[in-house]
Amino acid sequence: MAELHELDAIAQSEALRAGDTSSVELVEHHLDRIDAHSAALGAFIIVTAEQALERAVIADAKLAEGDAPAFTGVPIAIKDLTFTRDTPTSMGSVVMRDFVPPVNAYVVDLIEKAGFVSLGKTNTPEFGLSSYTDNDIIGPARTPWDTSRNAGGSSGGAAAAVAAGLVPLAQGSDGGGSIRIPASACGIFGFKPSRGRVSAGPLGSDWSGLAVDGPLTRTVRDAAALLDVLAHPMPGDIRPLPDPAVPYAEWSRREPGRLRIARWSATHLDGIEPGPDALAAFDAAGTLLESLGHEVLDIPNPFPQALEPQFNIIWSSGIAGVPLPPEVEATLRTNTRYWRGRGATASAIELSQAMQFLEATTREVITGLQSYDAFLTPTLALPPQPIEWFNESGDPIEDHRRELLFTPYTALYNMSGQPAASLPLHWSAEGLPIGVMLAAMPGQDGALFSLCAQVEAAAPWADRRPSLSS
Repeated sequence: MAELHELDAIAQSEALRAGDTSSVELVEHHLDRIDAHSAALGAFIIVTAEQALERAVIADAKLAEGDAPAFTGVPIAIKDLTFTRDTPTSMGSVVMRDFVPPVNAYVVDLIEKAGFVSLGKTNTPEFGLSSYTDNDIIGPARTPWDTSRNAGGSSGGAAAAVAAGLVPLAQGSDGGGSIRIPASACGIFGFKPSRGRVSAGPLGSDWSGLAVDGPLTRTVRDAAALLDVLAHPMPGDIRPLPDPAVPYAEWSRREPGRLRIARWSATHLDGIEPGPDALAAFDAAGTLLESLGHEVLDIPNPFPQALEPQFNIIWSSGIAGVPLPPEVEATLRTNTRYWRGRGATASAIELSQAMQFLEATTREVITGLQSYDAFLTPTLALPPQPIEWFNESGDPIEDHRRELLFTPYTALYNMSGQPAASLPLHWSAEGLPIGVMLAAMPGQDGALFSLCAQVEAAAPWADRRPSLSS
């Protein structure tokens, strides 16, 4: 019989409704695993054990009444960038350690409405700025496959928690790869929805169009089901997509049909190339897709290098706009100060031009790709990297260069607004997870779930677990 933590969220929900377990038992089981493993992994910044057990008791009462939402009593975790009304939200920064938001993020309200029980807030880099997770509150998040290596960022704690079986699934957010990067580094499934698919309300803003919330899971069906929970616009959203006509859970059960899939492994950045593990994963995925009956075609990387400096203007302007009192600036990490300083030098004209350039350029790219249904690339150019690798020099410019060496692919789909997913299809000779990325046209999240589910069925990964989570 499977251990409780080996069940995905849907299976846990089914076990609850069948009376095979209780929410209290599920929550206690996962809290025990957090006690045993979270500190070594740097997975959680805050564990809300008492609150979770109180909510589990309420969940069991609702289940006994027989009219409870789909995921009543199932554990989940919330990224510590995401506002939670009753729990501190540090945003990975010591200057925000005691900040308790006045309201929930809309996604938290939706998660609670679906019946999930949050076990706490997962680790993230300061203000979610980097593609690796480290901060001055609890330190780095580590991949359970090799705890000397970083879990990736910025949803690193969430990915480590799911991979290690501390929770069956977790909420993350992705502004430049922050769901897909740690999904690849931790050997799980991560899905970045289309722009406008998930509301940033009530206090968040989708001003740049780069960031979106989404799921980190072990199975495609869990990711589809969690996106069904989240995919509801809020009044006042500036880029809303309507509720999906067909639930994503249904899409994940559909066959995708024969697709034309374009693939490329070259990056859009001069001097940055994928390593041998990334190429091996990419080639194997292409072969697998062909074996499933798809037409896989090699094309040049369609995105121009000129996007990178414009993305940096938008990225740095966002962090420069975070309202912090001057006296805390010296307490911020070196990288945060660098990006805030860089953003502060950008004029309104430069920001406007950068946003217009990204929109016009990616629109042209997408228009040129209309004859394809999906796109295959590596997720990352390199395997999970040693904890000290990114910032060992202490120079934020060198840190940024290494981040580009690590993740030159993911941010392109934030710029274009396309849905994209990292699939854990390959492991290196050292036993490190190596993801591949599948993407689709904007708004085609359902079709992408169908393709990902087909790939998962042909090459299952959910039973492959790091020894730490056994």
